[in-house]
Amino acid sequence: MPASTSFSAIPASKFDLSQCTGSAAVFFASLADLDELKSLSGSVARAIQSTDFSDLKAGKTLTIQYPDGLAAHRVILVNSPSNGTVKDLRAAGAAACTAAAQGQGLTLFMPSGPDTQMAEVTLGAVLKSYHFEDRKSKSTYEPITISAVAQDTASLDGVDALAQGVFFTRDLVNEPANVLTTTEFANRLDALSAAGVKVTVMEEDELNTLGMGALLAVGHGSDSPSKVVIMEWNGGSGDPLALVGKGVVFDTGGISLKPAGGMEDMTMDMGGAGVVSGVMKSLALRKAKANVVGIVGLVENMPSGRATRPGDIVTSMKGDTVEVINTDAEGRLVLADILWHVQEVYKPTAVIDLATLTGAMIIALGHEYGGIFSNDDALSQDLTKAGETTGEVMWRLPLAQAYDDQLKSRLADMKNIGGRPAGSITAAQFLQRFIKEGTPWVHIDIAGVALQTKPTALAPKGATGWGVLALDQLVRDRFEN
Repeated sequence: MPASTSFSAIPASKFDLSQCTGSAAVFFASLADLDELKSLSGSVARAIQSTDFSDLKAGKTLTIQYPDGLAAHRVILVNSPSNGTVKDLRAAGAAACTAAAQGQGLTLFMPSGPDTQMAEVTLGAVLKSYHFEDRKSKSTYEPITISAVAQDTASLDGVDALAQGVFFTRDLVNEPANVLTTTEFANRLDALSAAGVKVTVMEEDELNTLGMGALLAVGHGSDSPSKVVIMEWNGGSGDPLALVGKGVVFDTGGISLKPAGGMEDMTMDMGGAGVVSGVMKSLALRKAKANVVGIVGLVENMPSGRATRPGDIVTSMKGDTVEVINTDAEGRLVLADILWHVQEVYKPTAVIDLATLTGAMIIALGHEYGGIFSNDDALSQDLTKAGETTGEVMWRLPLAQAYDDQLKSRLADMKNIGGRPAGSITAAQFLQRFIKEGTPWVHIDIAGVALQTKPTALAPKGATGWGVLALDQLVRDRFEN
């Protein structure tokens, strides 16, 4: 866990509500759930007779400061209906964390709910507690220590694994590019071996031997070496699920230079690789009974005398040639080679790639939905369901030959862009050319959801870690055995 969060579980048999210090959050579905609290504190009894309480909507909180008869500085009442969804429960936990005092303990207590609900509430609270202030000389955030009460504390074991995966992704995406170079990124992934992940770091010489000319073309202009990192979690049997991530640690646009305004946000252009990395960490920590391979292409897109030029033609690992019309459409070149490599070597049962691929996705869906494209209805539907369960919602967009035709090149097998119309779709069509016949595949464009300029239900503003929860849920639902 990052320094901002400390989490522990408390057996219900050893829990005494009257002795809670700091903030005590009580999740209630009915007035009967508050009987114990009312017997300890007259101020709580008065509070529940107020219009503030009667108007309290599901997932909302009412805070009572310095309740008499309790050691806690504040009691947070959280309306958490018994029929709440996973998304609702996590949001309720996050609301409690928001209402808690910084620098103190937060104890989560659900008088009548099952431990499974308590686990979801706890995950929401822990995720909301995240803050990234590693690059500030003086932090303004005081960490919250979170404790959760459960009949069986083992039911909360998965909370830590999921939170660590999400936080790992958020940390990677939040880091500035002068810190998270391609080398530093690879080093952090190599450290996952301590959790049981088999990690292989491939350097430029090997990539060149393999023929990854598309990926290597993106990094030509940078002093940072291009790398491919493969992470294998072998917890099940059979062919693995492949997760593929774009890892452009900084994207200037290359020779097709981006405008200055907003370019500082391009530190997040490795968001797809960040999500893949976070999922692999969560799967390893929770000992998932599945075989999953994660592969990320780590490059930096910079302009220099060595940089790839518009009009250059590069050869992919597959053998197809690509006319580079715009060097700012670089992520698809990175993905093309690693998509082909993971299929050649691992023969995956399905492939899912993630990338902050197109600004057009933000125009289409804003910052609410991830855009998905797929050649397989069942896989697409299962992923969409997992997103709905976890609150990481997705919207499927079409693929069609007419869009693919926009990629035709006079000089090469294809162009790397298809023009302004349907930019997100033509990017997906480009990637589909590197998916083998019969392989179920989903492409997720996370350009609008990887980084937010305002807080979300489960995260402060900045990196969200969007995708880790949904992909972990998909593995649980479809790939664990």
